[in-house]
Amino acid sequence: MFTTNEGTVDRVVRVAVGLALLVWFYVEQGQGFWHYAKLIGIVPILTGLVGWCPLYTVLGVSTCPIKKA
Repeated sequence: MFTTNEGTVDRVVRVAVGLALLVWFYVEQGQGFWHYAKLIGIVPILTGLVGWCPLYTVLGVSTCPIKKA
């Protein structure tokens, strides 16, 4: 359905950053907008696991290496 447009390093960094944001959300018991803004970490986790970023598609960017035949 979607063409992979993220390379391995990009995917690993996305998942790590997403997990860090979610851990920070659960560890720090705050409230207000900035506390709940950390839930945005769900997005990089999902895009990292799937390997497709809609923003990359719009911008025409790809970090996926070119496969040689």
